Amino acid sequence: MAAEGWIWRWGWGRRCLGRPGLLGPGPGPTTPLFLLLLLGSVTADITDGNSEHLKREHSLIKPYQGVGSSSMPLWDFQGSTMLTSQYVRLTPDERSKEGSIWNHQPCFLKDWEMHVHFKVHGTGKKNLHGDGIALWYTRDRLVPGPVFGSKDNFHGLAIFLDTYPNDETTERVFPYISVMVNNGSLSYDHSKDGRWTELAGCTADFRNRDHDTFLAVRYSRGRLTVMTDLEDKNEWKNCIDITGVRLPTGYYFGASAGTGDLSDNHDIISMKLFQLMVEHTPDEESIDWTKIEPSVNFLKSPKAPPFLLPQTTWTTPRGTSAAGP
Repeated sequence: MAAEGWIWRWGWGRRCLGRPGLLGPGPGPTTPLFLLLLLGSVTADITDGNSEHLKREHSLIKPYQGVGSSSMPLWDFQGSTMLTSQYVRLTPDERSKEGSIWNHQPCFLKDWEMHVHFKVHGTGKKNLHGDGIALWYTRDRLVPGPVFGSKDNFHGLAIFLDTYPNDETTERVFPYISVMVNNGSLSYDHSKDGRWTELAGCTADFRNRDHDTFLAVRYSRGRLTVMTDLEDKNEWKNCIDITGVRLPTGYYFGASAGTGDLSDNHDIISMKLFQLMVEHTPDEESIDWTKIEPSVNFLKSPKAPPFLLPQTTWTTPRGTSAAGP
């Protein structure tokens, strides 16, 4: 998909077990971004966290205490979701299944990082499997729907791990990871694999791997970063890095998956949330973060529908600083 656009990419270096990602080298290729809302500029810096800031009330870790339990209701699940001692299976490798798991407590952290240990696998051959996993930070929870087993027109953040190309004209290579931020006004278009509402994305070969696969999502001071560890090298690889993202506090973390005519096993092994210790200005601290509208402050789609406003685009060349203009 030929497009102009810019995004900041920054590798986090080696993936240390139990720790959030570390700073590492260099910007990567550019990716298209899409305008949702125009807001003031937000300055963002990658920050580091420590293992002692693991927030267990928002983490799903073996043994899965508190999953679906009335005595310790940290996580709830619905649909085809099945709990085992080793993984939470959102869908089995069967047609027309939907399942999800949701944290019971809203998250009031302004800066956070989520590590997800997951596995997508099945018997289907190339392009004969689907549909994928969605990771959520949204206002509503436990609402089934057509977007990877969860509701459309959501409020908040979604990261889609899509394994099947519905758009036969796409130039993307699947599996494909993409990000969407929504204030409830946008609908995810399955027929175009969410192309019109995608903020950024990357190809990621995570299906049917014979080793562990991980994804990390970091949100800090308006900067949203997605990294992967799919090669069994204990290293984070850059996927998505964008600024100008505004997300409220008080939303819920979750994961969902869906199958249609094609299917896969979609498993979550763990979800670990880390608090990032970041200083905010007095003006930022005075904001009621629960009232923030989910939004992104730029930029344009290569083939923008009429409701998307084209904006000036920038390209970050290889080998130059990713600190942005």
